[in-house]
Amino acid sequence: MLRLANIEKSYQTGPTRTYVLRQANVEIRQGEFVTIMGPSGAGKSTLLGILGMLDHSWTGEYWFLDQPVHALKPKMRSEINKQYVGFVFQQYHLIDSLTVYENIETPLTYRDYGRSERQAMVADILDRFQIVGKKDLFPNQLSGGQQQLVGVARAVVAKPKVILADEPTGNLHSDQAREIMELFTRLNQEGTTIIQVTHSRENAQYGHRIIQLKDGWVVGEERIR
Repeated sequence: MLRLANIEKSYQTGPTRTYVLRQANVEIRQGEFVTIMGPSGAGKSTLLGILGMLDHSWTGEYWFLDQPVHALKPKMRSEINKQYVGFVFQQYHLIDSLTVYENIETPLTYRDYGRSERQAMVADILDRFQIVGKKDLFPNQLSGGQQQLVGVARAVVAKPKVILADEPTGNLHSDQAREIMELFTRLNQEGTTIIQVTHSRENAQYGHRIIQLKDGWVVGEERIR
């Protein structure tokens, strides 16, 4: 489903080139639940950004659903992202001028859903996440944990083929974190591919395998189940 071949990402600082990713080769099959782990600065979030087609300045080959992402223009990459990918950001990335309801509805506006269908899908997610009472509030009226819940709700509402999650439970208390991971597990069992970045070994146990990064290199892999 997703295949990276010799992906490299670097920055030029004066005469020095600093590599964030080096010759990354990663393959993720449809329906897998994969965790990316490694120390701070290992390149985890950078790799997730490339997988989500949010980062365009890299070299190598990336195939997504048989599409050669490396050969596509940014506009086409963005269209693929909107159609197939749900992203849970570490820093929420909610739209401050939109209510909780409107933030969750946003991904649905990129797809062929009618108004009543969008309303039903958002209502279902609001109920599932127990945030119906927050639907008319704006992000700055929510706690960090509540904003993260809305971010996860927005990522899953359109039932994407792939969910990319960057530290999805970092701002949640333990009960909320467990609920989110159990939700990811159910979505995965229904066929959604999940790729998460986490420092939590407990969260990693929900997945099928762990890809280890260090200093920008893929240095190992561990199968969980």
